[in-house]
Amino acid sequence: MVEQSDRARLLDWEEIPPPVPSQAVPSSPVKKNATEKTSPPDGPKSLGADHIGLSVKEQWEEKDQIVAVFVVTFDTRSGNMVEWSLPQDMDLDGVEFKSIASGSHRITSDFIYFRKGCYFGLACFANIPVESELERGARMKSVGILSPSYTLLYRYMQFLENQVRLQLRCPGQYSPLEAFYEDKKAILPPLANGQVTSCPTWSVTNISRCMHPEMKITHPAGCMSQFIRFFGEQIMVLWKFALLRKRILIFSPPPVGVVCYRVYCCCCLSNVSLLGVGAAVPELRPFFYVNIADITALRTELSYVACTTEKIFEEKKELYDVYVDNQNVKTHRSDLQPLLRLNASDKEKYAKLSEQRQMLLYSQEVEGDCSSNEEDLFILFFMELNDRIFQILGEVAASSEPILTAEHVRAMGLDPQGDRSFLVDLLEVYGIDVMLVIDNPCCP
Repeated sequence: MVEQSDRARLLDWEEIPPPVPSQAVPSSPVKKNATEKTSPPDGPKSLGADHIGLSVKEQWEEKDQIVAVFVVTFDTRSGNMVEWSLPQDMDLDGVEFKSIASGSHRITSDFIYFRKGCYFGLACFANIPVESELERGARMKSVGILSPSYTLLYRYMQFLENQVRLQLRCPGQYSPLEAFYEDKKAILPPLANGQVTSCPTWSVTNISRCMHPEMKITHPAGCMSQFIRFFGEQIMVLWKFALLRKRILIFSPPPVGVVCYRVYCCCCLSNVSLLGVGAAVPELRPFFYVNIADITALRTELSYVACTTEKIFEEKKELYDVYVDNQNVKTHRSDLQPLLRLNASDKEKYAKLSEQRQMLLYSQEVEGDCSSNEEDLFILFFMELNDRIFQILGEVAASSEPILTAEHVRAMGLDPQGDRSFLVDLLEVYGIDVMLVIDNPCCP
C-alpha cells in the first residue's frame, strides 16, 4: 500500500512493507545519519550562510521540482532500457546508461548522480540473484528522478532505494512512483506546445557568482573527511586545478556513488565568497557520472568536474585537462605539469588543515563540542584561502602601482617560486591586471 511516511519528514511517498513478526526492519545507518544531519527542524544548514548574509530560511526557499521519475532495467537481449516513466512524453534518451553504470553487474547496489541536458538526476541501482534462465541468474534495475537542480535530490535517496528493492521483488508495481510524481512534479513555464526549451536558471542575486551556485546542498555525512583521507596532500593539486576552472575527469570502477561525492568535493574547493570575483570565468560545472554517450556534450564544456567508470575516456585527451585515476592526479598538458608538483607551501597548508581537523576531533570527543563538523571546516578552509588570494590580488590591482611581489604571494599563503606558474594562469583566467615581479630561479 502507498502511505505518506511518518519516519522521515522529507520522504513523502514510500512503499511500506508489511510488518514481519519479531523482526525490526533496519534502516540504512548512512542515510539515517545524513537525514539527521541535513534535515534539522528549521531545514538543512547551508554552508557559508553567515559569510554571504543569507539566513538558512532565505537559502532554502527552493521548492520540490521533480520533472521525471523512471525505472530502468537490464534486459538480457536488449541491454539497458527504460521500463517505465512519468511523464510519458519526457525525453529520457541516454538515461538508461546513466542509471546503470558500466560495470555495475559486479556490485549489488549503488547510487548515481548525473546530468541529462538541463537537468540533474539521481538513480538508485540494485542487483539481486534470481533463479531464472531468461534473466541469466541476475535481475538488475534502477529507479531514478530528474530535477532542474541537484540540491534537493538527496532528500529522496531512501525513497528511491526502497523503490528499486520493490521493483526487484515485485516488478511492475508503479503506484508509489505515480503517487510520488503527482505530489512532487515541477511546475515549469511551458511554451505553447508544452515543451520546456530553456534551461531553468538559479537566482544568484544574493550569492557570489564564484561560490558554486548550487552548492547549497548539505554534504553527505563524512563526505569531506573521506575525500581528505583518500587524496591526502593531492587535495592541494586538485584545489589549484579547480580554482583555475580546468576540466577534471575522475576515473574509478563501480560503485559510482562515492565517486560522485568526490566530484562534489572538488567543486567545493573553488568556492569564493567575495562579490564580483570571477564574473567572467567559466562556471565549474558538476557533471557527476558520464559515459561515452556524453562525449559530444563534454566537447563543448570549458570547465567541469565529472567521474566515469569507462577507461576509454583516458585515451580521449581532448575532453579533459586533468585525469584522476583513483588517487593518481595527472595531466597531458605540458603547461599544467608544474602544478602537479607539491611545494613547501602546499605541504604547509595541508598540514594546517590536518591540524585543524585533529583539534576539531579532539574538541568533539573530549569536550563534547558538536557546534561544528569536519565538513564545515573543510569548506571554510578553502573558501578562506581563496578569499585571501583574491582579496590581495584585488587590492594590488586597485593600487597606484599594481605590482605583485614575493611578499604579496607569501601573504596569500603561496610559494613565490613553486606557485609562479599557478599565479600566471590565475591572473590570466580571472583577467586580473597586475604585474608579477618574482624572479624565476631558472633564468639569471
